[in-house]
Amino acid sequence: MPELPNLGALQDRAAELVDAARRAGADASDAVVASGRSVSVSVRMGKVEGTEASEGDQFSLRVFVGKQVASISAALGADAHALAARAVAMARVAPEDPWQGLAPQEMLAKEFPDLDLFDLTDVSAEALTDAAMEQEQAALEVKGIANSIGSSASVGLGGMVLVTSTGFSGSNVSSRFGRGISVIAGEGTKMQRDYEYSSVIHFEEIEDAKSIGRKAAERTIAKINPRKAKTGPINVVFDPRVARGIAGHLAGAINGASVARKTSFLRDKMGEQVIAAGVTATDNPLRMRGSASRAFDGEGLAALPMTMVEKGVLQNWFLSHSAAQELGLVTNGRGARSGSVVSPTSTNFAFEPGDVTPAELIASVGTGLYVTEVIGQGVNMLTGEYSRGASGFWIENGILTHAVSEVTIAGNLKDMFMNIVLANDLDRTYGTAAPTLAISGMTLAGE
Repeated sequence: MPELPNLGALQDRAAELVDAARRAGADASDAVVASGRSVSVSVRMGKVEGTEASEGDQFSLRVFVGKQVASISAALGADAHALAARAVAMARVAPEDPWQGLAPQEMLAKEFPDLDLFDLTDVSAEALTDAAMEQEQAALEVKGIANSIGSSASVGLGGMVLVTSTGFSGSNVSSRFGRGISVIAGEGTKMQRDYEYSSVIHFEEIEDAKSIGRKAAERTIAKINPRKAKTGPINVVFDPRVARGIAGHLAGAINGASVARKTSFLRDKMGEQVIAAGVTATDNPLRMRGSASRAFDGEGLAALPMTMVEKGVLQNWFLSHSAAQELGLVTNGRGARSGSVVSPTSTNFAFEPGDVTPAELIASVGTGLYVTEVIGQGVNMLTGEYSRGASGFWIENGILTHAVSEVTIAGNLKDMFMNIVLANDLDRTYGTAAPTLAISGMTLAGE
C-alpha cells in the first residue's frame, strides 16, 4: 500500500493559502489540496508489460472579491502569498457571477462520521503481479480463449483536504484495490472480446483473481458466432453492468446544474412521475465502505441520504450551492470539487431492487434482447433521445439463446424510464448501481 499522506500537514497548507488570500484582499476563499498515491501492474501472455507508481499533491485556491471569482492551481510547494495575490488580481477583473460564493457558515459540517473508507492492507508490487498473472492464467485455461488483451492489478489511495475562510476544515481519504482482465476468443473477423473486473475499498472484499479470469473467459466464449437480429420493435433486458448506465442517465437528468442551464429533458418535472411507479432511486453519501461515500461534500457541507425518486415521482435535484442559488433553492450537500470548479453530483446513487429474480424478469419478456454491452455516445440529455450500438444474447421463449451483435437499440429516455421493470439483484459495490432491468417498447435496428 502506498504511504498515507500527512493530512495534518495538508490541512495546515490549505489554511496557509486561505490566510494568504485574506491578506491579499479576498472577501472569501477556500483551498483544496488533492493527494493521490497508486501502484499498478499490467501483464500480457505471462509477461509483465508495465509497473507504474504515481503520487502527487496539488492544490486549488478559489477567491471571491464581491461577486467576482477566480481560481488558481499549482503544485504544493508553490509560494502561497504570490499565488494568492495573483488570484485576487484575477478576480478583480473577472465578470460578476451572481450565483457563486461559499456555502453558508451555518450549514457547514460539524461532525465527520467514520465511513470505513480506508484499508491499510499492504499489497506489494509482487503481490499485484501474482494476482494479474493468476487471473490471466485462469482465463487462458478456458477452452476457446485465443489471446489476452491484458490483465492488471492495482492499489491506490486518494485524499482531499478542504479549508474555507468561513471556518471549515476537514479531510476525506479512501483506499482502492482493483483487478481486471480482457481476453479474446475466435479468429480473424470472428474474434470476440470481453472483460471482467473488481474494484473495492477494502482488500478483503476484492474478488478472487482466478474467478475474475474465468468470468472474463466465459463471457467471451459465450459471444462466439453471434448473429444479427431483424429490425423492429424490441423488449430489452439490460445486464447490471449496462443497467448502471441507465441509472446514470437519470442521475444526469436530475443534476441541478443541467436543470439550471435548461439542458435536461426533466428540467420541468419536479414533483411529477418521471419513471415507472415501481422504481425508487436513492442517493446515500454515508453508506459504509461505499464507493462514492464522503463525510462532507466539496463545499464542506454535511451530506445526508436522500430519496431522489420515490415510486416513480421526482423528489429532489442534486444541488451544489451555486446550482441551488440559481434555481432559488437550498443546497443539499451534493457539491463536488474538481480543481477550481464545484458542480453537483450523485454519491452512491441506486435504483432500489424490484421483486423478481433476473431469470423471472428474462422469462417475462418472452422474446427480446439481453444486452451485455453498449457502444457509442448516442444519448441526447436535452431531448432524451437514446441510440446505442449493442451486443448480447437473444431471448426466445424466455430463455437466453444465441449471441447477438452489430445491432442498435433506440428509444427516448422519457419513454424508456416509464417502461422499466427491475429485478432484485442489486449490487451496491459501485457509485452508480442498478439491478438487471427490462425496458419494453424500444426499437432495434439490425438486418
